[in-house]
Amino acid sequence: MPAGPVRHLLVLGGTTEGRALAAALDGRPSLRVTSSLAGRVAQPRLPVGEVRIGGFGGADGLADWLRAERVDAVVDATHPFAAGISHNAALAAASTGVPLLVLRRPGFTPVEGDRWLPVPSLAAAAELLPLRGERVFLTTGRQSVAAFAHVVGAHFIARSVDPPEPPLPPSFEVLLDRGPFTIAGEEELLRRLAVDVLVTKDSGGAATAPKLTAARGLGLPVIIVERPPVPEGVPVVPDVEGAVRWLEQRG
Repeated sequence: MPAGPVRHLLVLGGTTEGRALAAALDGRPSLRVTSSLAGRVAQPRLPVGEVRIGGFGGADGLADWLRAERVDAVVDATHPFAAGISHNAALAAASTGVPLLVLRRPGFTPVEGDRWLPVPSLAAAAELLPLRGERVFLTTGRQSVAAFAHVVGAHFIARSVDPPEPPLPPSFEVLLDRGPFTIAGEEELLRRLAVDVLVTKDSGGAATAPKLTAARGLGLPVIIVERPPVPEGVPVVPDVEGAVRWLEQRG
C-alpha cells in the first residue's frame, strides 16, 4: 500500500457497525468510502456516502472490483453469519494485496438464569426442536427458514424484515418487523404468542438482545446457533473505534 492516508476504502456493510463506520469517516477529504450492501433486504437502511448494492460475482469478481476501483483497504463489517462474503473478501484481499480488517461485534454472553442450548448449525437446531416445545419463535433470518421446512409437530412464528421464501415448515406464520426491540415488548410478544422455545443466532448486538433477556425472564429455552469463525489470519476488531484506529495506522 502506498504511503500516506488510505485513499479508497471499501466497507462491506449492511450492518449497524457498517453504517456507523461510514458515518465516522464521512467528510474526511483524503478518504473515499464506498459501502457495499448485498441487496438481500428490499428496503435496506443506507449508510451515508457512496453506496453500491449487489454482489461482486465471488472472490474473483471482488478482486477485479478492488483493482478497477483502486481500493486501498477493505473493512468487512458484514453480519457475523455472512460467511460467504467474508470468505470471498479474504481470498480477494490475499490475491490483490489489499489490506483487510474484520469489524465484528462481540457475540452474546450467557448469564445466570439463561437456558441456552448452543448448536453448531441450523440443521442441528432443527434436530433439537421436536424435544423442546410445539410453538417456536424463530429469529434466524428469512434465508434460514428453509432449514426448518422438514420439521413437523411444531408451529413456527418467524420474525424477519422481509417475507421468507419457500420451502417453509408445514405449520408456519411470519411476523414482519425490524429492530431495535425492547425487553418489555419482547416479553409481551413471547407471552402473547405462547412461545415454548426461542431459536436464534449468536449475532450479537444490542438491537436484538432483548429477546434473550425476555426469554430468561420467562424461563424459556433458547436454541442458539454458534457463529462461524472469521477467516484465518485476518485481523479482527470489535467496534468502530478499533476500525478507525486500524485505518489511521495505515496512513
